[in-house]
Amino acid sequence: MTIHFIAIGGSVMHNLAIALKQEGYQITGSDDEIYDPARSQLQQYDLLPPEIGWFPEKITAQTDAVILGMHARKDNPELLKAKELGIRVYSYPEYIYQHSRHKQRVVITGSHGKTTVTAMVMHILNYYNRKFDYLLGAYLDGFETTVRLSQEAPTIIIEGDEYTTSPLDLTPKFLHYQHHIVLITGIAWDHINVYPDFDDYLKQFENLANSSIKGHSIIYCEEDNLAMTVSEMVADEDVMRIKYGTHPHKIRNGTTYLKTNQGEVALQVFGEHNMQNLSGAMAICKKLGITDDMFYKAITSYKGAAKRMECIAKTDNQLVFKDFAHAPSKVKATVKSVKMQYPNRKLIACTELHTFSSLNKDFLPNYEEALYNADIPIVYFNPKTLEHKRLDPITEADIREAFAQDNLRIFTNSDELRQFILTEAQPNRNVLLMSSGTFDGIDYQEFADEIIRH
Repeated sequence: MTIHFIAIGGSVMHNLAIALKQEGYQITGSDDEIYDPARSQLQQYDLLPPEIGWFPEKITAQTDAVILGMHARKDNPELLKAKELGIRVYSYPEYIYQHSRHKQRVVITGSHGKTTVTAMVMHILNYYNRKFDYLLGAYLDGFETTVRLSQEAPTIIIEGDEYTTSPLDLTPKFLHYQHHIVLITGIAWDHINVYPDFDDYLKQFENLANSSIKGHSIIYCEEDNLAMTVSEMVADEDVMRIKYGTHPHKIRNGTTYLKTNQGEVALQVFGEHNMQNLSGAMAICKKLGITDDMFYKAITSYKGAAKRMECIAKTDNQLVFKDFAHAPSKVKATVKSVKMQYPNRKLIACTELHTFSSLNKDFLPNYEEALYNADIPIVYFNPKTLEHKRLDPITEADIREAFAQDNLRIFTNSDELRQFILTEAQPNRNVLLMSSGTFDGIDYQEFADEIIRH
């Protein structure tokens, strides 16, 4: 088949393009902007478009299908050409379902933790050389790309996002996968630009749970009231409901140990939320034939997915972490975890307000005490980002009131932010950088190395 990607530079889109090329498909693509790591990876696989922009002439009668990325617009000239020629247009969730419709589909969802649960399940299955396909929202050691689609794998593990599917389809991505097993980690309002009303956001998870039918399994965290309520309200009584909670554990000398019937199991990850994620992954693996003992043996070598509580620099008395956390629940859980893991060290925790939700004045109060466990809490935002996203201005006073912490430091200039952190990052103080962005161009690794040398 010949498949054309509109907006091939997207994080999932470029990985899907690579995955299909590896399976022997003829792949073409276009985009009006492509940044690393997508640019380098597309170039490596000879998939980088020779020119940036949209070129309707790439769509011909020989094109078998088009996959449309969320970044494109409804009036995209390549999309209009595909419609004119009557070529089938898929969103990437629709295409993944079509490719996997004869497989067992495991979908992992939730407002937080879904990447980690998915990564843990993938790590365990890979440890035991199980054949499976996957879609993951981050890079993971042992896997070349974040997407794999094959003919022979009997199962696919999918990180299911509640964000809208494409410019032509405003339903959540996770509804397209038609799961056999679904897991809901927890529900906390996010994506206010798409779901301005919390009830509307919650409704998406209700629809997901109610799409479960006889023979399906729904796994949920019983410590999250909304996840539990949504899962227990499933109409079909023949749907198996499986609940999980935080795995018993202890922290000793900066290492977290699971408490098991076979004794303690040392981990390379930490945090109460990750002990929840681990229990969720364990419940899925059990459904896939992995015993508890097998799980405990394999999880000891799990180091975490990229940008998820990732330690990027360290000395004997100082650690620098970066984390993708940006929503209030994620920020709060991440800060708490680092502080609990290293209670004798002061914690400098900095979060960037970068997303539509986090920069929305009406949403800001959800961040109340999100940095409560930080000794030196910091918020960074760039007023130009508000202009770019066409959002109403917010002030430092708005942020201070929302976070409700008297010692909060607020920065709008990345150079001043860097200098402040370098000054405060003394020995026996850990640094945590949280953002879905880059703090306006900060190279994380370079900055972390500078902190350690300072």
